[in-house]
Amino acid sequence: MLLATLAIIVGLLLLIWAADRFVDGAAATARYFGMPQLLIGIVIIGFGTSAPEMIVSALSALNGNPGIALGNAYGSNITNIALILGFTALILPLAVNSQVLKQELPMLIFVTALSAFLIMDGAVTRTDAWILLATFALYMGWSIWHGLKNRDDTLGDEVLEELNTRENMPLGKSIIWLLIGLAVLMGSSQLLVWGAVEIAHHFGVSDLVIGLTIVAIGTSLPELASSIMAARKGEVDLAVGNIIGSNLFNTLAVVGISGSISPMQVGHEMFSRDMLVMSVLTVLLLIFGFGKPGRINRVEGLILLLAYIGYNYYLFQTAL
Repeated sequence: MLLATLAIIVGLLLLIWAADRFVDGAAATARYFGMPQLLIGIVIIGFGTSAPEMIVSALSALNGNPGIALGNAYGSNITNIALILGFTALILPLAVNSQVLKQELPMLIFVTALSAFLIMDGAVTRTDAWILLATFALYMGWSIWHGLKNRDDTLGDEVLEELNTRENMPLGKSIIWLLIGLAVLMGSSQLLVWGAVEIAHHFGVSDLVIGLTIVAIGTSLPELASSIMAARKGEVDLAVGNIIGSNLFNTLAVVGISGSISPMQVGHEMFSRDMLVMSVLTVLLLIFGFGKPGRINRVEGLILLLAYIGYNYYLFQTAL
C-alpha cells in the first residue's frame, strides 16, 4: 500500500516534469526545422500538454485496465471543468471570448454527444475509436487551416503567447530533451498506472473509480497550474480556452488511441453516471458563458466546485 502510494506520487511528479520537457524539446526542434510558429503552437503544444492523459490511458488499455483508461479521459474532463475552472473562477472571474462561445464550446458539446452515442452499446470498439480519431483529425485540420488563415484572431494569439513562454534551445539540446521527456513520460505513466491498480485492489474499488479520481486529478495538474497562473497574471481569457482544448483532446484523441490499442468494455455506470455528469457540466459551461456577457463569475465557479465535490463524494460512497 505504501509502495503503491509512493509510486503514484513519484509517477505524477515525473509525469508533469516529463511532459513539460517533452514539449520544450519538441517545440524547439520544430522551430529549428522551420515549422510555422502557429502550427507548433496548435499541434505540438496541444499534443504535449495532453501527453499525460494520452500515455496513461494508452498504457492502461495495453495492460488490460480499461477502467483507468476511460476514467482518466472522462474524469479529466470533469476535473477540468468543475474543479479547475470552478477553483480558478473563485480566484478571479473568468472571461469567455466570443470564439470560444461560437465555435469551441459548441464543438465540445457535439464531441461529448458523439462520445456518449458511441458508448451507449457498452463498449468502445475499434470502429468507435477510429470514428473518434477521424473526428479529431478533422478538428485539428480545421484548427490549423483556420489559424493559418486568420493569424490575427484569438486562437492565433493564444497559441503564440503559449509558444513564446517556451525555451528556444540548440538542436542537439532540444532533441535530447525530446527523447528524455518521452522516455520519462512512458516510465512514469507505467509507474502511475501500477500504483493506481494496486490501490484500487487494496480498497476493493474498481479501476474506473481510481481513474476518475486519483489518476484524473493527477494528469490534470498541469491544466490547474496553468489556469491559476493565468488568473494571477490577469489573463483570465486563456483559462477557458485551454480547458476546452484539453477536453477535446481527451474525448477524441485519448479515448480514440486507447480504443484503437484495445477495445474496451464500458460499464453501465460510465454512461448513466460519469458521461451524464460530464455532459451536464459541459452544457452548464455554455450556459454560464452566455448568461453574463462572456464571463464565469465567482458564484458560478462555486457551483462548479460544489458539483465536483458532490460527484466525488457520491463516487466513493457507492464504491466502498
